[in-house]
Amino acid sequence: MTRGRFISIEGGEGAGKSTQIALLAERLKAHGLSVDLTREPGGTEGAEAIRQLLLRGGDDRWGPAAEAMLFAAARSDHVEKRIRPAVDAGIWVVSDRFLDSSRAYQGASLGLSDAVIMDLHRIGSGGYLPDRTIILDLPLEASRQRTQARDGDATDRIGGRNDAFHLRVRDAFHHIASAEPARVRLVDARGTPEEVSDRILAEIADLLP
Repeated sequence: MTRGRFISIEGGEGAGKSTQIALLAERLKAHGLSVDLTREPGGTEGAEAIRQLLLRGGDDRWGPAAEAMLFAAARSDHVEKRIRPAVDAGIWVVSDRFLDSSRAYQGASLGLSDAVIMDLHRIGSGGYLPDRTIILDLPLEASRQRTQARDGDATDRIGGRNDAFHLRVRDAFHHIASAEPARVRLVDARGTPEEVSDRILAEIADLLP
């Protein structure tokens, strides 16, 4: 059986991940591929329960270390029960966020070292990585406008953090893309959904059968 592929879609708030994931699924299916769409935190019963703990409540509900460990626990269950079995069965898995969000949000932006985040991932998920990670990049002002139009004032405890936090997130994503160009590709999220989708497809073209 031909192995599937694992693609993660990353980016800051309002970058258009949901729209692009749906478009990517359509384009992969047009190639005759089986596709499973999932998300982090979440994707399994246990990980979805942890998602509720992470996204609800005030910003001070969890400290940086506790938040990072909760994400790592959810990811461990997600990898073990959904992602790895699907890929092994020949399915292309596309996830709305994965490890690199933890590196950007809980690592660089909350003061934990990248080594700590990677150690948690090694312990919880055996260091499992996507075949390709797409980071949708959007300037802060455009991100703020899109998020406000989408959510109004109803942001979750992470999305509602201040501009300085979200600038650190963006900088961290840029650093990850620069450091790991074979796996991680930075994609301009400005323009029409179709234009952005074309850019994404170009960055995974080498993986297509």
